[in-house]
Amino acid sequence: MRPTPRPGILEIAPYVGGRAEVGSGRPAIKLSSNESAIGPSKEATAACNEAASALHRYPDGGSERLRAAIARRFNLDAARVVCGAGSDELIALLIKAYAGPGDEVLYSRHGFLMYRLSALAAGAHPVDAPERDLTTDVDALLARVTSRTKLVFVANPNNPTGSYLPAAELARLHAGLPAHVLLVVDAAYAEYVDVPDYSDGTDLALRHPNVVMTRTFSKLFGLAALRLGWMLGSPEVVEVINRVRSPFNVSAPAQAAGVAALADVAHQERAKAHNDRWLPWLKGRIEGLGLTVHPSVGNFLLVAFPKDAGRDAAAASTFLEARGIIPREMGGYGLGHCLRISVGTKEENEALMAALEDFRAKAS
Repeated sequence: MRPTPRPGILEIAPYVGGRAEVGSGRPAIKLSSNESAIGPSKEATAACNEAASALHRYPDGGSERLRAAIARRFNLDAARVVCGAGSDELIALLIKAYAGPGDEVLYSRHGFLMYRLSALAAGAHPVDAPERDLTTDVDALLARVTSRTKLVFVANPNNPTGSYLPAAELARLHAGLPAHVLLVVDAAYAEYVDVPDYSDGTDLALRHPNVVMTRTFSKLFGLAALRLGWMLGSPEVVEVINRVRSPFNVSAPAQAAGVAALADVAHQERAKAHNDRWLPWLKGRIEGLGLTVHPSVGNFLLVAFPKDAGRDAAAASTFLEARGIIPREMGGYGLGHCLRISVGTKEENEALMAALEDFRAKAS
């Protein structure tokens, strides 16, 4: 006899993040995790360092200053905001609170892996719906809603495809859901988007009790190492999540850095401008090599390679890593013929293109 985990736990393949080293531990150009190309603001780093002088003190359990700063920055009610150790924690808490054995958690087929993993961890049944042209298909999602569906997740923009669901389609999805189903709009990349028909879900979350919007500081704000995210929801959902989250789930350095990062609007604008310049540059250059690059409104590109050996995504990944460049392989998302490549610095982007050009010449 030995302790036995609940059903579903052993179905979880542990999440593997983008690697940062190649070969014998040599530092690499890491383009595998969609991190900020320009890093955090100096003000956020200074605030984090200052907070480190009081590491013997517990952090503010309610993240009061941080929630107030989020409310000021995005014109929200702080009472409807919950902060977490990354939006990953909030995703897991929402599933833990609203789904369990016998319940279903629904998401788009190539959606963020944490939806499936968190559902299994809670004992719920993960259900995916097919996409249309690597974009969330509202009709396919609604067709899979059953009496057991408790949550529907939509990453908008979606990782790893880079596609987005227009505001009208997001509203249509919500309108088609039963009132007991919680729609979670995962807007981790919202700050990069400037297309006119986009919605991060804030409008729906403010109007409807069964909509939550999640955000992160890991991307445009450049605070991935601190694990910091937040969600916006109805007072009822906020109360539930505050009941199930840990009392000190966000560290003091993370809270301090988050407040400072929100105030540094100039740094946010620099990060956005950098992405606006280099995302289309990379797309054009990679397409110039005869590869398919799927449209993206995030800070990354999904690149499709031929499926024949020696020219495929696996061969490209091996070649790039030999040059000290790490892309993200997509087999775990059912897109084994693709690599996901984050926007890097000017030097990193140019090194990537030089390596890809050499790979394509070698494989031709």
